[in-house]
Amino acid sequence: MEIDFKNKTIYDILKERELIKQITFEEEFKDMVKKEKTHVYLGIDPTADSIHIGHFIPLMMMSYFQKCGHTPIILIGGGTAFIGDPSGKTDMRKMLTKEEISKNVDNIIKQVSKFISFEGENAAIIVNNGDWILDLNYMDFIRTYGVHFNVNHMLSAECFKQRMEKGLTFFEFNYMLMQSYDFLKLFEDYSCKIEIGGDDQWSNMLAGVELIRKIHKNGSFCVTCPLLLNAEGKKMGKTEKGALWLDKNKTTPYEFYQYWRNIADSEVRDVLRMLTFIPMDEVNRLSSLEGSKINEAKKIAAFEITKLIHGEDEATKAKEASEALFENNNNNTENMPTIKIEKSNIKNGINIVDLVIVCNLAPSKGQARTLIEQGGISINDEKITDTKYTLYIEQLQNDIVIRKGKKVFIKVILT
Repeated sequence: MEIDFKNKTIYDILKERELIKQITFEEEFKDMVKKEKTHVYLGIDPTADSIHIGHFIPLMMMSYFQKCGHTPIILIGGGTAFIGDPSGKTDMRKMLTKEEISKNVDNIIKQVSKFISFEGENAAIIVNNGDWILDLNYMDFIRTYGVHFNVNHMLSAECFKQRMEKGLTFFEFNYMLMQSYDFLKLFEDYSCKIEIGGDDQWSNMLAGVELIRKIHKNGSFCVTCPLLLNAEGKKMGKTEKGALWLDKNKTTPYEFYQYWRNIADSEVRDVLRMLTFIPMDEVNRLSSLEGSKINEAKKIAAFEITKLIHGEDEATKAKEASEALFENNNNNTENMPTIKIEKSNIKNGINIVDLVIVCNLAPSKGQARTLIEQGGISINDEKITDTKYTLYIEQLQNDIVIRKGKKVFIKVILT
């Protein structure tokens, strides 16, 4: 069973999967995508050396556009990264060096290639807005394009509201103009008519659509996707270590798999429709399962999402490790997340509190002590509640497994 890309437009598919949160000129957009194939762009600022789960849905959306015959443009914000997008932020972002940005760009391109193809008739294109933004003459830019932006209208934009409370710098205020100029540039150079992104980017994207229509009196559109929320209405993607990264060095394939395996029953449908290519008939069937049967749907979701990001081999290993730990009740630790400790660092042993910190099971020693005292930590299935408990080299000669609660396991190896 596969998605019917031949007889459905991109609008049909996005609507069916409920991936459209906001859209400009909806009827005009529907008519346009029936008649022509166009370029569509997604901007990613290289403010980290990996993308995280927040980028996942826009990249899935871009993949659908490409499968429907449209040409993706991935715009890496090598120029706007010097400013930092204020959307959804209460503090000004750290400004990066050129070297940091360059390294981040290389890593991000590798991750994006898991969603879209850079080969074939509508092969994806990579552009870097640093190529045009960094050489702009500021006075010429403001004189030519600044006249199209109303300051009162800009200040009412959602992307600036949180920053206004602590003070929005003029430096950041330029971000909307720069992002709008990106869309205009791609419209003029590639006839790119569509920008996509997360719904927190709506104000910036809308400004780009308006700029193009003011200057060229021609069709341009933006489409935002909904944010992935958990059962409490909060953004999904937070783990014990922080954000859920797509880089296996930041979030291991096993941790990645386990995150999706442990979602709430009420989250299954959203995860399947947003983050997999499973057809909607099957999504609806799986998400309607009840009782213990819903766990099969969670396993399928975890496997499909992990396979997309880390490949089938890693997804299989993660699935087998999870089943070995939680279903088969055996001691197979082959694919378990691992922490290595050097002998030279623990000649006099390692305190349980320090071990919990080393294994990233708590963010501070205070929280580690509380966790231990409340019975949340076990070593080789033995609960440890004494915060003065110390492990010595002799105990660590054979690999040990430290467990937090019922579902977080870390194998500790002495090197």
